[in-house]
Amino acid sequence: MKSCSHLFRITIFLIVLFLTAPWCLAEGSSDGSDDVDQKRNKLIGYILGKQLPTLHFSDREMNDTLSRAAFDLYLKQLDFQKRFLLQSDVEELKEFAELIDDNLVRGTITLPETGYAILEERIRQVETIVADLLAEKMDPDQPEAMESDPEKLDYVEDLEGLRQRWRLLLKAQIINRYLDLEDQRQADGQPIDRAVLWAEARERVSKRFTDFFHRLHQETRQDHYDRYFNAVARAFDPHTNYMAPDRKEDFDIHMRGSLEGIGALLREEDGYIKVVRIIPGSASARQGRLQAEDIIQAVAEGDEEAVEITDMRLRDAVRLIRGPKGTEVRLTVMKPDGTKDIIPIIRDVVQIEETFVKQTILEADGHRFGYISIPSFYRDFEKSGGSEQGRNSTDDTRNVILALKEQGIEGIILDLRDNGGGSLVDAVDIAGLFIDAGPVVQVKNSYGLKRILEDEDDSIVYDGPLVVLVNQFSASASEIVAAALQDYRRAVVIGGQHTHGKGTVQTIIDLNENIPLLHLRRYDDLGALKATIQKFYRINGGSTQYRGVEPDIVLPSLFQHLESGEQYLDYSLPWDQESPADYHPYRDKIVDLERVIERSRQRLVASEELQLIEAEALRSRQRSEQTLLTLDIDSMRARREEERQARERVGANYPRLEQELQMSDDGDDEDAAPSDNDDRADWIKKVSTDPYISEAQMILRDLTDLLTP
Repeated sequence: MKSCSHLFRITIFLIVLFLTAPWCLAEGSSDGSDDVDQKRNKLIGYILGKQLPTLHFSDREMNDTLSRAAFDLYLKQLDFQKRFLLQSDVEELKEFAELIDDNLVRGTITLPETGYAILEERIRQVETIVADLLAEKMDPDQPEAMESDPEKLDYVEDLEGLRQRWRLLLKAQIINRYLDLEDQRQADGQPIDRAVLWAEARERVSKRFTDFFHRLHQETRQDHYDRYFNAVARAFDPHTNYMAPDRKEDFDIHMRGSLEGIGALLREEDGYIKVVRIIPGSASARQGRLQAEDIIQAVAEGDEEAVEITDMRLRDAVRLIRGPKGTEVRLTVMKPDGTKDIIPIIRDVVQIEETFVKQTILEADGHRFGYISIPSFYRDFEKSGGSEQGRNSTDDTRNVILALKEQGIEGIILDLRDNGGGSLVDAVDIAGLFIDAGPVVQVKNSYGLKRILEDEDDSIVYDGPLVVLVNQFSASASEIVAAALQDYRRAVVIGGQHTHGKGTVQTIIDLNENIPLLHLRRYDDLGALKATIQKFYRINGGSTQYRGVEPDIVLPSLFQHLESGEQYLDYSLPWDQESPADYHPYRDKIVDLERVIERSRQRLVASEELQLIEAEALRSRQRSEQTLLTLDIDSMRARREEERQARERVGANYPRLEQELQMSDDGDDEDAAPSDNDDRADWIKKVSTDPYISEAQMILRDLTDLLTP
C-alpha cells in the first residue's frame, strides 16, 4: 500500500534520525543491568519518540496527552486484573505519566525499570500469600461475593487487601476444579467422596499456580521494555505496534494456524489470550465450539493437567496450543457471556480449500438464487505477475458468478460475514464485477494525499438483484466492498448493527534496515515497527474507520452484546468525512428500499428463529453483566447448570441460527485438496438452514417483485 517514494522518505528519515541521536556514536552497547542493553533501548525509544509522530496517519503529537495514553496502556498490561499492584504502587508509577514523551527523546527511559522492580517485589509477596492461603482451611459452603470484572475493581490499599483478593480467587478456582472433578465422576458412574475430591481440587490448583508463578519469574527486564515500547506505539492507534525481535513471526500479534495445530488466530489482550478468528477447514472450525472472542484460560495436553495461560506471553501460549497432527489439546475457555467450556480439539493440518470462494444454488417456492461465500480476499502474489497466473479471489468469484448465471438464477447472496479482509486489489475488482467502471474506494495517506481506486472495466459480470451479508467481524477489505455496493445502491446490505470498522492501512518498518552499516554491529536486533499510514474512505466520502458499515437492514445476532469493533478499542482513530468521489448510483436496481426494509421488519417479528436469536442474545447480555459471583459450592453448581442449559439451548439451534463462515489470512495454496463430498454436503445443509441466508432469499424475492412491472 505504501508508495516507493514514501518508503524512500521513511528510510532517509530514519538514517538522519539515527545519525542525530545524541548517543549514536558512543562506543559500547550496554550501561545497565546484565540482561538489558540500555543504549539499544534508548535508541528504540528515540526512534519511537521522533519517528511515529512524523510517519503516523494521525495528527497526534508526542506530548503530555499522548504520554498519558501510553501510561494508561502500560499500566493495563502491567497488572490489568489488579492482582498484584497496590494503590500506592500505582500512585508512584503515575509520576511518570506525563514524562514519557520527554524521556523518550532525551534517552532517559525509567518507567519500565521502575515498573519491573515494583512488580517483581509484588509477585514474590503474592507468591508467599498464595502458598499460605493454599495451606489454610477453606470453607466451600460459606457464601462470599467476588467481583470478576477487573474494570469494576480498584487497586487494593495494602498487602492484607491483596491477601483477601487472592483468597477469593483461590476459593473460586478450587470450587471450579472440584465441580469439574465431580462432573467427571458422575459421567464415569463413580462414587463421589467430597473430601477426596476437595483435596484433589486443591492439589491441582496448587500445581497450576506453582507453574503460573514460575512463568512470571521468567519474565525479563527486556520484556518490560518491549511492552513499554508497544504501549507507546499503541497510544497512536490499536494497529500501531512495536514488535520485538521474537515477535516478528507473530505479525500483528496474531498466530497464523496454517500448519499443524488448531487453526485459530489469537491475540494477547490485557493479560488474556483471545481468539480473533477461526480458520476455515481447520481443526477448530470442524470441531465447532471454539469461536471468535472466546478467551482461552488454560491449555491441557490430552488428559494431562491444564496449564493456566492467563497473563502468559502469547508466544508461550502458542507453544502450548500448537502440536503435531493427530494429538489432542484441551482448551478451557470463557465465552463472551461469562460461561465456561472445556473444548477438546484434535490438531490437524488446515484445509486451505475451505478459505476459497464457494457457491451453491438455493431453491424455494419456485425461485432459484445463487449463494456465494467469500471467506477472505486472497491472492497468490508470488505467482501473480509472472508467466503463471496465481489463484485469486477475483477470478474465483467471477467464475462462480458465470456458473450460477448459466443455471438461471434470479439473484445473488454475497456472504462477507467473518471476512477480515486481505488483498485490496481483489476487493476493488470484486466490487467491479457488479458495477460498470467507476470509483470503489478512496485512500488517504499520512501526508494528506488522496487517491481513488477504481474499477476500470466497464463491463458488468452480474447486474441482477444482489444482497450482501455482513456481521461485526467483517473488516477492512470486506467493508470496502459492502460500502461501495451500498453507496452505488447496487445491493441491499444486511447483518448486525455495524461491521468491525477497521478502515486503516499499516506498513512494517524493519528498524535494523535503516541503521548505517558503520553502526549496525553495535546493536542487537532492534525489532520492527508497524505503523498506520493510510485510511480508507467510502466513495460517498465517509470513512469506514470506527463506525464500519451500517447495514440497510439490521438483524439480531447472538453476538450483538459483544463490545466488538474498532469503536471499542483504546485510542482508535475517529470517523471522519472527506469529499465524495464522482460516482453515479444505480437508481433502477433497488426501486423501493424503504418497502424492502419494512417487509423484512414484518418477517423478523414473525420469525421464530430470529426471535429465538434475539431472546438468546438478551440472555447472553444479562449473563455477561452478572459479574458479581457468589462463591460457594451450591451457588456455583447452580450457575454451572444454568450455563449448561444455555449451551444446550444455543447448541441445539446454533447451526441454524448463525453459521459462522470463518475466514483465513491466507488462500494461496493452489494444490490444496478439495473438500470431500461429506464436507460439501454438510456445508450446503448449514447454508440451507441458516436463518440469515433465508432472510436474504426473501429480500431477493422482494427486490425481484418490486422490479417486475
